[in-house]
Amino acid sequence: MRRQTILAAASSLALVLAAGPVLAQSAEPLRIGASVEGSLGEGDAAAEDDAYRFDEYLVSARAGQRLEATMRSGAFDTVLEVRRQDDMDTVIGTDDDGLGDGTDSRLRFTVTEAGTYILRARTLSGLEGGAYTLSLTERPPAPRAPRPSGIRLGQTVNGELTARDPEADDGLPYDAFAFRARAGERFAVALDSEAFDPIVRIGRMESGAFAELAQNDDGPDDGLNSRLVFTAPDDGEYLIRVTPLTAAAEGRYSLSLREGPAPLPAQPIAIGATVTGQLAESDGKNESDIPADAWRFEGREGQRVRIDMTSDDFDTVVELFDDNRVSLGEDDDGGPEGTNSRLTFTLPRTGSYVVEARAFSTATGDYELSITAVEADRAPDAIAFGTKLEGEIGETDPRDGDDRGYDAFTFSGIEGQRIQAIMRSGDFDTFLQIGKAEGEFTALASDDDGLMEGTDSRLYFTLPADGDYVLRALPLGADAKGLYALELVDRGPQPQPGSILIGSTAWGALTDNDATTDSNAHYDAYRITLHEDEKLLITMVSNDVDSFVAVGQEEDGKFEILGSDDDGLTDTHAKLEWTAPEDGTFEIRAGAYQQGQTGVYALTVEKQQP
Repeated sequence: MRRQTILAAASSLALVLAAGPVLAQSAEPLRIGASVEGSLGEGDAAAEDDAYRFDEYLVSARAGQRLEATMRSGAFDTVLEVRRQDDMDTVIGTDDDGLGDGTDSRLRFTVTEAGTYILRARTLSGLEGGAYTLSLTERPPAPRAPRPSGIRLGQTVNGELTARDPEADDGLPYDAFAFRARAGERFAVALDSEAFDPIVRIGRMESGAFAELAQNDDGPDDGLNSRLVFTAPDDGEYLIRVTPLTAAAEGRYSLSLREGPAPLPAQPIAIGATVTGQLAESDGKNESDIPADAWRFEGREGQRVRIDMTSDDFDTVVELFDDNRVSLGEDDDGGPEGTNSRLTFTLPRTGSYVVEARAFSTATGDYELSITAVEADRAPDAIAFGTKLEGEIGETDPRDGDDRGYDAFTFSGIEGQRIQAIMRSGDFDTFLQIGKAEGEFTALASDDDGLMEGTDSRLYFTLPADGDYVLRALPLGADAKGLYALELVDRGPQPQPGSILIGSTAWGALTDNDATTDSNAHYDAYRITLHEDEKLLITMVSNDVDSFVAVGQEEDGKFEILGSDDDGLTDTHAKLEWTAPEDGTFEIRAGAYQQGQTGVYALTVEKQQP
């Protein structure tokens, strides 16, 4: 339960309508300069296995914005997390006790890419919560960072982190030290402090920004102190950053740079071969001081390989390195069963590569390792709008980063064009992805079970620009294969809003041809002109869909939510009491909370009774 108090009217943060299972049903906008008084307790969302309770807030930020969220509670230990709305599995920022005065949180983060974000306010653990306050502010631009100090091989320097130090994008203060290296040189870095929990980071400056290559928090057997072994991938200058675990920490530290230990000796293995091995306490140790074996193979540029490691004795991990021992990829439990590992990777150049085989912890025992050549990516086939085709996912298909076979199709479209792709299969759980055609494939949108008829997929997407796009048809699981049917439909441009009068009811129907939100939920839009401080009561009733109403305005091509409701009338009917902040024309959206839902509804707009 939340009550929002506006502390400042000005805001540079746009809030975008979102409806779908990615959000908790109680997700609310949080404006910059606003404070929320809320409470976590019975009825609020809980994480899997009841690990913690949480509330979620929806924000959309511009690239480069420096934001700070603060959460306080006298009832429980607070935690803040931030995720991108389109990638809820990845936490891009988190804080537990960063406010520095007990168990309250302060999360600082810089938005590197414009988009919609989810701020999660939660308990540290368990379902016992209580009252809390949450605020979101925009921080001023970061001061210009001073030129880094130098550090030489074999040198130890003493320093101190203070509140006057420059800050990284995550809001953590840092000191920076520069050193030069040749490709393949190995270094051992030690960072010690009795005043704070230190983290050591190594990277390079790219286009004016720090690009991290490696980091360590608590490196082995030294308590909270950091230990990092680093191999330079290229000739040039590198930076060591000394940072604390939390933003409020400061104090003295010592930093040393030494020659790194020799890498593990590697045994030969050929692509297409399977070897058996054994991890033992007497084996060599990797850079994390864990028993490991190393295996070297030769590969070609563009060749795609699959590395499998299985064991009945321990939880396996495989990591792939180039010949300079620079890490290229790692997998823990990506194998088809249990705790076995599988890493699929396209080799960037012709030459030698090294596979490190180890346990997830310091466990030992027997294992089996194999390297297999798999089908490389091939040019996608063209597909025209209106096409219905049949295909098959098989062993010879190219594999994605999650080792799933896929077929790819290319098509051209224009900005604002709405497309629909439907994939059906009686053999496997289907999955659809869409991305730009140029460069390495990155999914802009995806769908699993959007057809709402079992495990078949339906993906709605509005093209963000003119150009060529790729549609991938694949199974949800790595080992699945079989026949499928695919259809691509041109749904035309986004429908224009209609109009509605105060005191009237609009009877409508959500269909597959209606507009969709960023979360692929259908909606109808209505324009209404109001005076400042006019108060409206907006209700949406439907027996076919879970109703969701929002009122707002278009700003820079985005819909800025000024008020919204999901279940304010009943479990599936919406009721929104809202006051116009100024004279103007506003847009009311009557939509479904879940993607794919269609059906009839009644939308009523009337003046609030005093």
